[in-house]
Amino acid sequence: MGIYLNPSNVDFYNAVNHSQIYVDKTELIKYTNKVLFGEQKFICVSRPRRFGKSMTANMLKAYYSRGCDSKELFEDLKIAESDFFEKHLNQYNVIYLNIPPFMDESEDIQETVQFIKDDIMEELFAEFPSIQIAGRKTLDKVLATIFNTVKIPFIFIIDEWDCIFREHKDDCTAQESYLKFLRNLLKNQPYVALVYMTGILPIKKYGSHSALNMFDEYSMTGAEPLEEFVGFTEDEVRMLCKEYDMDFSETKKWYDGYNLNQLSVYNPKSVVEAMMRKKFDNYWSKTETYESVRHYIEMNFDGLKDKVTQLIAGEKIEINPGKFQNDMTTLRSADDIFTLLVHLGYLTYDFYTKHVWIPNSEVAQEFINSIEDGGWEEVVKAIKSSDELLKATLNCDEEKVAELIDKAHSDNTSILKYNDENSLSCVISLAYYSARKTYTIERELPAGKGYADLVFKPRKNNSNPTMIVELKYDKSAEGALEQIKKKQYTDCLKDYSGEILLVGINYDKENKSHNCRIEKTVL
Repeated sequence: MGIYLNPSNVDFYNAVNHSQIYVDKTELIKYTNKVLFGEQKFICVSRPRRFGKSMTANMLKAYYSRGCDSKELFEDLKIAESDFFEKHLNQYNVIYLNIPPFMDESEDIQETVQFIKDDIMEELFAEFPSIQIAGRKTLDKVLATIFNTVKIPFIFIIDEWDCIFREHKDDCTAQESYLKFLRNLLKNQPYVALVYMTGILPIKKYGSHSALNMFDEYSMTGAEPLEEFVGFTEDEVRMLCKEYDMDFSETKKWYDGYNLNQLSVYNPKSVVEAMMRKKFDNYWSKTETYESVRHYIEMNFDGLKDKVTQLIAGEKIEINPGKFQNDMTTLRSADDIFTLLVHLGYLTYDFYTKHVWIPNSEVAQEFINSIEDGGWEEVVKAIKSSDELLKATLNCDEEKVAELIDKAHSDNTSILKYNDENSLSCVISLAYYSARKTYTIERELPAGKGYADLVFKPRKNNSNPTMIVELKYDKSAEGALEQIKKKQYTDCLKDYSGEILLVGINYDKENKSHNCRIEKTVL
């Protein structure tokens, strides 16, 4: 048993037996067992900070390491039901590397790599003292000799493999040297049974050169078939809410929204904190300053500010993530910025529609924090006026509603220009921003004989009426109301009983003004 070679299971033991909340993700091992020795044995999983990367690494080393006996630890967990559970349990020489501590000890990347080699070889020679190696004693040669002698393959578990690319963003020469070390250690080596690497960023691209092209990557832009292991699933969160007597709908509002191949994934750090503290708050975002978001959204790319404003308003933006170079410096377009923010956890992405959006209330607040200190005054004004707009709407004050929407549009004309009902919808969503505290807002909701532009559904313990908002561009507010009734948009509220506000809003292109009509009805 060593620190790097065949480590103990103590980290995973403590997580399972001493954490107040442990969610069983051991079925990931079914997949890693399936790909042992095959073409898919190289796995690189990238996901945001505090999304359980180290927990997974500790689980895998506890399962595979010959330095411990983990049968009792795993026997009550899901993986124990697998047919091959005992076949692979504690049967391999495991080399576990957590990269950040090596970086803390060293002056540069070359020294980091040397420290890794030295520490692993020291433990290898201590574990296999009878192994004789002629000539140069390189790490890959030592591993190959041991494998040829004892016939037990190695599994490599590398946690935060990419921290070098995050901490040394501009040192391309050193980055390539690190990639070369990993390639020589792992690629085409018969002693390798499995490599599992975790990080925040996918593997760095260098033009046509790809030092680690043998890896299959599973990231926030494409995690299948490992989606359920990225965070907490909806079923898992429902069970936690029931156990800790917490409101599921509020949990969903705050921490859901990470879209992975149509699977809804929750932020695990924040869910755990909310359950334990009995309070909904920004837990994940507090683990890093909002300046990290601000730095990227203030980059001077054409149309970036407009698109960020649309995201804050609840819009979805189409992007091309394919050009992203998988680093934090080679950023040439808004698409690159948004793709990076997906990997960092500030946006989520739909592979099929190629759209990104802000996933939940916790992250939305981080965007608001990042724009409040200057340069976004018009957007901030619209958000701060949104309480007054909601109050005017609930009071059926049509003139005040029109006046406040006029102001929101006027203040943001330099950012958001009306061309059609879609751009009108963005300004309206921004103007009603504060309504998200008490309403679930759904856009283009299938309703009756069409699609309602905006439907405001009251959250639990909120006595405000439901609102259906129909938008018109250069037509009439009366016509908007008539469409709500004619196309029976209230049919989307079959499970609701109570007062409903029907709100029609029109923008007059010639007069550059809005008008509003509001009617009350009851279901």
